[in-house]
Amino acid sequence: MLVFPLINDTSRKIIHVDMDAFFASIEERDNPKLKGNPVVIARNPLETGGRGVVSTANYEARKYGIHSAMSAKEAYELCPQAVFVSGNYAHYQEISRQMHEIFHRYTDEVEGMALDEAYLDVTVNKINAESAVKIAKMIQHDIFTELHLTSSAGVSYNKFLAKIASDIEKPKGLTLIAPEDALSFLAELSVKKFHGVGEKTAEKLEALGITKGGDIQKSSPQYLAEKLGVFGWELYLKANGIHNAPVKPNRVRKSVGKEKTYAKLLYLEADIKAEVSKLAEKVAMILQEKQLKGHIVVIKIRYADFTTFTKRLSLDDRVDDLNIINQSAQKLLDDALRENVGIRLLGVTVTGL
Repeated sequence: MLVFPLINDTSRKIIHVDMDAFFASIEERDNPKLKGNPVVIARNPLETGGRGVVSTANYEARKYGIHSAMSAKEAYELCPQAVFVSGNYAHYQEISRQMHEIFHRYTDEVEGMALDEAYLDVTVNKINAESAVKIAKMIQHDIFTELHLTSSAGVSYNKFLAKIASDIEKPKGLTLIAPEDALSFLAELSVKKFHGVGEKTAEKLEALGITKGGDIQKSSPQYLAEKLGVFGWELYLKANGIHNAPVKPNRVRKSVGKEKTYAKLLYLEADIKAEVSKLAEKVAMILQEKQLKGHIVVIKIRYADFTTFTKRLSLDDRVDDLNIINQSAQKLLDDALRENVGIRLLGVTVTGL
């Protein structure tokens, strides 16, 4: 039983803008022959020996079950007729910059989350508009008429709800979740739609009889914290429409990393090197999407006996290039590998951003 009131700031006006299949839409815009075809932004797996990861896919390709972070090989198996485009990240970055110029016409309280999405706090704005929905419509119009791309937007009083709202009517959607509607909306929302709830957490919640936001609303926050730790408390707050994190215009990210734990220990050097390459590719993709570069490459290795090593290499220049990141990680790996000892975890990180 709570002994203090929950404080919910409903005074803010937050917009979450999410571009529709951003990379693929740019490619279709620039090459009209692609329209109507399933388009996948990834290197063609037939040319890479099956390597590569999907950055994004257009809505035609998504009908086949293709999604971002999927291996390009799996995407090909799902849709062999798909058009694979390697992608031009420098071009996407420039379009993203133009998109942010549009945002800043309305407010300087802009928090970019990736090349294709951002939060805007328009509680106080440059056009003195009372309606956040009006501003969202104007932004969508500007993006469409100037960049010839479509976007979806969510409007609410906090970032959590605005992000959920932007995903409700994609593509080209605009959804408002007003303060008076938040609790009833969240009560019917599947827990799988709560950001941060992955498959494993969803399974834990389902085992507790929790499948919707309403189940969380009825639960004790202490009970949720006992079962899920700090995340249980955060989930309780979000299910009750509370997420007071501000829009942060000057977010500073210190590192970008990816790691993976293996249920079956890795022993073969070829397998280990291949896994490091996959991790390096994911890190490079994130760096390019977020327009970041770093000059320190770090690898992490956890062996079967749970002994954990990290090694780092400082580069002369800041980079986001996959080849340089992978070569650096492989060099560190060569120096750290122990013979005949299984590996249970690998990680690649770029820091010094």
